[in-house]
Amino acid sequence: MTDFIKKMKYDTGFQTLVLTIVSGFCLALSFWKDLWFNPAWIAILLSGIPIVTGALRGLIREFDVTADVLVAIALVSAVMIGEYFAAGEVAFIMQLGKVLEDKTAEKSHRNLQALIDLTPTKARLRTANGDIEIKVSDIKLGDRLLILPGESIPIDGKIISGSTTIDQAIITGESMPVDKVELDDVYQGTLNQQGVIEIEATRIGEASTLKKMIRLVAEAEENKAPIVRIADKWARRLVPVALIMSVLILIFTRDFTRAVTALVVFCPCSLILATPTAMVAAIGNATKKGILIKSGTAIEAMAKVDTFVFDKTGTLTEGKIKVDEIVLFDYAEQIPHDATIEFISAIASAEKFSEHPIGKAIREYAFLHGVSADDPESFEMQIGKGVVAIVDGKRIAIGERAVLSTLEKQLEGVATQIQTYQSKGKTVLPVSIENQLKGLVLISDQIKVDARQAIEQLKINGIKHVAMLTGDHERVANEIGRQMDIVDIYASQLPENKVSAIKSMREKGLNIAMIGDGINDAPALATASVGIVMGAIGSDIAIEASDIALMNDDISQLPFLLRLSQKTRNRIVFNIVISMIINFGAIILAGFGILNPVTAAIVHNFGSVFVVVNSSLLLSYK
Repeated sequence: MTDFIKKMKYDTGFQTLVLTIVSGFCLALSFWKDLWFNPAWIAILLSGIPIVTGALRGLIREFDVTADVLVAIALVSAVMIGEYFAAGEVAFIMQLGKVLEDKTAEKSHRNLQALIDLTPTKARLRTANGDIEIKVSDIKLGDRLLILPGESIPIDGKIISGSTTIDQAIITGESMPVDKVELDDVYQGTLNQQGVIEIEATRIGEASTLKKMIRLVAEAEENKAPIVRIADKWARRLVPVALIMSVLILIFTRDFTRAVTALVVFCPCSLILATPTAMVAAIGNATKKGILIKSGTAIEAMAKVDTFVFDKTGTLTEGKIKVDEIVLFDYAEQIPHDATIEFISAIASAEKFSEHPIGKAIREYAFLHGVSADDPESFEMQIGKGVVAIVDGKRIAIGERAVLSTLEKQLEGVATQIQTYQSKGKTVLPVSIENQLKGLVLISDQIKVDARQAIEQLKINGIKHVAMLTGDHERVANEIGRQMDIVDIYASQLPENKVSAIKSMREKGLNIAMIGDGINDAPALATASVGIVMGAIGSDIAIEASDIALMNDDISQLPFLLRLSQKTRNRIVFNIVISMIINFGAIILAGFGILNPVTAAIVHNFGSVFVVVNSSLLLSYK
């Protein structure tokens, strides 16, 4: 019981739901004539007062005419002539619409806290008296900090000693960890994977890259312009029309009851229900297909989208590096199968003790080809250079810098070939065995098989612009863009650069849908008109910052999502038009005295039922 009371106290959506249920129950009780009071009054008080006060607040504070204004006028007018059931029914239907709307509009704001949790709280400060642990908030510019393998970088800085490999995907979105050497920059919150490094603090406090991301997400959430409800757009036109018609009926008939009946029948309950019922049905349909839509406003915004902006890693690509191809040099014609197996075995054995993602990719490639890897007799991971190992008494070097130290002239001979592979977006690893250049290992992030087709379908369905934002290098980005038929490419983008690019597009009048998966995409997702995240592989922060999540990471569902949103908006407009036709017809009948307030309420309920049934058809839309 205590938990129930707490929920009632702090959850306004839950309060509205409870009040609506009680109002509906009391409205039903009002049909019993033997009660000593009319229970419809309870529905009027519980559901009607919030409507009237909300309408007055909007008029006085913001001079805004919404659908609540017409409902409030009809409600008060019905009470004045003693038609309590009609007043209670109007209030109940209105509150029912709000409940449905609230349920489709719920959206979590835990994204900022999740970003804050990424920020390291402790650091290891180097002093003349040894290393001491301090709070990150106590770090000063120029302080020297020691970072061990497996630790997060506590602050933005520059490496002054040591070398390592750092996973900085949360900042740049790069699919592969980056080798770092002296004088290279490192970012707060990124993960030091292997080496021991000493850094000098260059940006502290709110100036750090991670804190900028937190600020960007917060600003994007605050500044995103709310979408005006379709019902309120119509209400601004309907309120004066309804009032004028009611006054005309009063003037010509001198019957106050007929005038109030006109207001009741014109009360936009079906108009209020038109949006949330369609949204609930569309969200239910999408959920069955693994698309999580967080709010009805996301569907309205999605229906207006004319531009799609894609992140690369994990969105257009699998986000997992793989060995794409093995190239051997010693064979002018067809390469013998045994030679290929021997080469794969050699490089897999050399990388057997490597924890680097490239080493893991090579071992996986060997496993898939049924090739075993022996323990190397010696193994050395040269940070920023590659791997040098002894396998079966032979010295094997993998990596451009590792090979370059002894075979510079041999590498010059294949430089053109290497550049050709790199221009295709591949990472090229030269391999030498016993100081002889034997071949190349080509690494790439695999393109999703359905990505290109999805983009083509989006263009067919009216999308005018498609762009790509990625933290990867321009060479890789351009190749992926070429294969995806994407012309507008923004490479080497940090989170703030992505936000700036999205803002620039929106300033040109474009309605942007941003699709991403990583923490680094969160600010851009929050800034776009609609943020869509790859839910299964996406970070929690990106999911929280987005409006829509593709929970099965199926990018081919984007065209369906676009069509469903457009269909939903069209269905809402159709619902409103039909309900208004019914209302105008009922007003004519009210003007001639054929309808009284109670029968008017029943007729206007018919419009509400039609809207609900018509909206429910979206559940089966394919």
